[in-house]
Amino acid sequence: MGRYGDEVAGLATPIRHDENLGRLLDRIGDRRVVMLGEASHGSHEFYDWRSAITRRLVEELGFSFVAVEGDWPDCERVDRSVRFTPDADPREALHEYARWPTWMWANEELSDFTRWLRRHNEFREPHERVGFHGLDVYSLWESLEAVMVHLRERHPRLVPLALAAFRCFDPYLDDPQEYALSTRLQPDGCSCEVAGLLTAMRRRDDFGAWQNAEVVAGAEFYYRALLQGGAASWNIRDRHMDATLARLLDHYGPGSKAVVWAHNTHVGDARGSVMAERGETSIGTLARQRFGDDGVVLVGFGTHRGTVVAGEDWGRPMEVMPVPEARPDSLEHILHETAPDQALLVFPPREHQPDLLRTRIGHRAIGVVYRPDWERWGNYVPTTLGDRYDAFVWCDETRAVRPLHTRLTDIREPETFPTGV
Repeated sequence: MGRYGDEVAGLATPIRHDENLGRLLDRIGDRRVVMLGEASHGSHEFYDWRSAITRRLVEELGFSFVAVEGDWPDCERVDRSVRFTPDADPREALHEYARWPTWMWANEELSDFTRWLRRHNEFREPHERVGFHGLDVYSLWESLEAVMVHLRERHPRLVPLALAAFRCFDPYLDDPQEYALSTRLQPDGCSCEVAGLLTAMRRRDDFGAWQNAEVVAGAEFYYRALLQGGAASWNIRDRHMDATLARLLDHYGPGSKAVVWAHNTHVGDARGSVMAERGETSIGTLARQRFGDDGVVLVGFGTHRGTVVAGEDWGRPMEVMPVPEARPDSLEHILHETAPDQALLVFPPREHQPDLLRTRIGHRAIGVVYRPDWERWGNYVPTTLGDRYDAFVWCDETRAVRPLHTRLTDIREPETFPTGV
């Protein structure tokens, strides 16, 4: 079984269904935040196990909401449906996701989970219903439009502030790349207009409208930072997601608890990988800093081979692609050789961790942009597993997610850094 065989045998518990997750729930205990990762944005098993874990967290440990690596306005439609708007179907709300990569949330796996969440909420009082929210920063124009609608209906005196922001962004025709390029000549861009709008919205009593204003401000900052390259835009995005999570917990009130779904590169503590050396943070790092190591559980995911939905380049049509067998020098190869086909590894305290958890090893990361022939050179993040996560879900072979639709979308969104995560 190789160098790490006995260590993996001592860590790994076979999992076949959600009844096998007891060790993870024991580790979570009364933690306030649980982050569930994924090694790709297009693998069925990752969504399936995150759903199974989340169902138990909601039913047995009283978690308050699910927050995902998605846009606030899109997820707000889903939230209305799962918190029981009459005759609403979460599947229809998911079907409206139009921003590339649509398959990331508009898929059968999430449809099944959100329909379950609606059934869970059906006979509960409104304050007891579990929500579904987006943490990400991309929806500048959609969020600005939502703020405008809110102000026209509730605070007409403030409409001029929103109009000023609209007029500033209007020449760029919903194209963030054009806006970012324009700031080379006008470094302040629309930041003054956005700041005025956000200051006004922070005084209002509608949380959703306030959050849309925060997205506008975060997105404006993020798109300007994209021109700099490097870690700046990545960190702005993760800090926005961290701040949104904190606002949601405050909004839900004392004792509220959150489940977060995002890619491993966001969920894992950046200090446990090469990411920190590149100047990058993560929502996992920020959550540990905000809530303490004893307030957060970070769960990574991994696979050895299978299929995945991704695009060859940013904005390209989705494809079902092969995931080749993992590199021989990788964590995934070690687990393929030593772990059950589906397994849960819950890590002991650092001072009692075996070599596998204390040694830096390549750990696969597949984005929405993926080319299997890159495996030899890229797609792996050098990681000290015991520092990056508190637990790990292993699926030796994974299948592609099942998208709800395959329609092409108008791609005006700049590519994320690093590619597609």
